[in-house]
Amino acid sequence: MDIFQALLQSHERQRAICQRLLDGVGEPTERKRALDELKIEMAAHETAEERAFYVPLIEHDDTVDAARHGISEHHEMDEMVEDLEKAGEGSAEWLEALGKLVHKVHHHLDEEEQKFFPQAKKVLDKDQQQSLGELYLQEHGRLELKEEQAAQ
Repeated sequence: MDIFQALLQSHERQRAICQRLLDGVGEPTERKRALDELKIEMAAHETAEERAFYVPLIEHDDTVDAARHGISEHHEMDEMVEDLEKAGEGSAEWLEALGKLVHKVHHHLDEEEQKFFPQAKKVLDKDQQQSLGELYLQEHGRLELKEEQAAQ
């Protein structure tokens, strides 16, 4: 699996969790389960993506700005998760923060797929795409397990 396939797989998982979050907004147990899953998936995805995708792309003039932008958006989403955790669950403030987070996640994923992936495909050769995909999957799996253990 190359880096783009690996990232798309994670993107689809995040979209599905976001949809479950929105669908289960009135059901506290499902909402908490989905939010916990999203936090774990985002944490594992962001770190693995930065290591296996963004860092190699920072080395190329054509993709350095997009890589920095993507990393910046990861930090924004982390702050949004923190804001969500500070708000009273189910409150109007919490629901607004949840809506903003889901919107930002969708924006970020769409932007990567539509704008950044085409740029990255121009600077990464097929062998790099394959090896970075393997690195991403390794890192994601390791980080996901770490996040799950920390959440327990």
